[in-house]
Amino acid sequence: MSIAEHYIILVVVVPLMAAPVCVVLRNPSACWLWSALATAASFAMSLAILGDVREAGVISYELGDWIAPFGIEYRADMLTALILIIVSGIGLVAMPFMAHSVAREIPRERGYLYYTMYLLCFTGLLGMTVTGDAFNLFVFLEISSLSTYVLISLGKDRRALTAALRYLILGTIGATFYVIGVGLMYMSTGTLNIADLNILIPVVIESRTVQAALAFLTVGVCLKLALFPLHVWLPSAYAYAPSAVTVFLAATATKVAVYALIRLYFTVFSGVNATIMPVVGEIWLVLAVAGMFAGSLVAIYQTDIKRMLAYSSVAQIGYIILGLSFATETGITAGLIHLFNHAIMKGALFMALGCVVFHVGRAHIGDLAGIGKRMPLTAAAFVLGGLSLIGVPGTVGFISKWYLIDAALTEGLWIVAALILISSLLAVIYIWRVVEVMYFAPADAPVDRQEAPASMVLPMWLLVGAAVYFGIDATTTLDIAGSAAQALVEVGR
Repeated sequence: MSIAEHYIILVVVVPLMAAPVCVVLRNPSACWLWSALATAASFAMSLAILGDVREAGVISYELGDWIAPFGIEYRADMLTALILIIVSGIGLVAMPFMAHSVAREIPRERGYLYYTMYLLCFTGLLGMTVTGDAFNLFVFLEISSLSTYVLISLGKDRRALTAALRYLILGTIGATFYVIGVGLMYMSTGTLNIADLNILIPVVIESRTVQAALAFLTVGVCLKLALFPLHVWLPSAYAYAPSAVTVFLAATATKVAVYALIRLYFTVFSGVNATIMPVVGEIWLVLAVAGMFAGSLVAIYQTDIKRMLAYSSVAQIGYIILGLSFATETGITAGLIHLFNHAIMKGALFMALGCVVFHVGRAHIGDLAGIGKRMPLTAAAFVLGGLSLIGVPGTVGFISKWYLIDAALTEGLWIVAALILISSLLAVIYIWRVVEVMYFAPADAPVDRQEAPASMVLPMWLLVGAAVYFGIDATTTLDIAGSAAQALVEVGR
């Protein structure tokens, strides 16, 4: 048996085993290098898994040779491969950015703690993606969540501790709801294997226990993915966490939670989708549209740009859930493609703010006067990321909005299509507020050109370049998202 056959387990084990080494190393520079190697290894294995899935179909890996559902199974299909690429790819791109950003924002004696927690969070997100066991998903969810609480608390502002505590409380509630749901499903089916649940759930769907399980699972996962109105933990977490933490979490954490929701409805409960999705889809649609407008409207009035982008993320999550609410191949494709595209553009935007924080010390809108001349590369990157957030043609945001509108029109929902366009225009307002200050507001002091270190600027422009490239040629991403959506729809038939 070749080592390639074990990639699906090694993609999780490598960063998990690397984390405690950082505690031993203690030196931040050595910890960074070690973390970068582990992240690069996971990304390489994620690419290999994607290739295997495209060539051979679904991959099943039985831990300890215990046959599923009696043993724990790791499972990878096209959707799994897509999420693995997003998480490991963003992690790898962010590694050079982390080196200077962490050194500037986190005391040196705590540097090793950051990299330890980052690797554990990275492990948890990858584990949630590849596991084929509902309880194992909870275990990895807790690994990522507990490490995230610590990462957020490392922010230099004392309010980071409050943000971490708020996330801990709400995150614990979400995890409790999820594990109660898992327990109720186990009571009714006697299994925790996701593929096995797909077969057994339709038999017992009339049971109040299973219906209660679905309710608990939905609330728990939606709290983790920050679906409106369960998003209250997100703005402060993004605003007060260190810049490197915000970059990684904004681009990956909520995306993996969305993946868990997709697995729940389009795999575990796919056999009864004809019964539950019409009702659930309507609820999702209403909450998604509400989130699109609430997030964008609140973002307009923010003076802290990190908080502004955090509320923007609430709106963008709304777009993703809107696509899923249609429960059609086109709609799911739109949701998945926006999941990928939002990871790219929001990662780029938060990197731009990280570069500003590196020199200015914070990302308050009043401190950005003259940044267009002082940090032209950073300002230009923010503008392009903002255009993508709006959905201007030639950027990934346009691809997302196009497919969302197409999905809405296919369902005959003209009003929803119009609301997508109107909510996109709201993004013009809050992005323009920042652009106006960066380029047209007079600076308080003489402007000297001073960019952030190249290790921060280059990853930022790599993501900006990806936002433009995949906005012009979206063939690859659409092919993967379309294949994943097709497989999910076929499972429910």
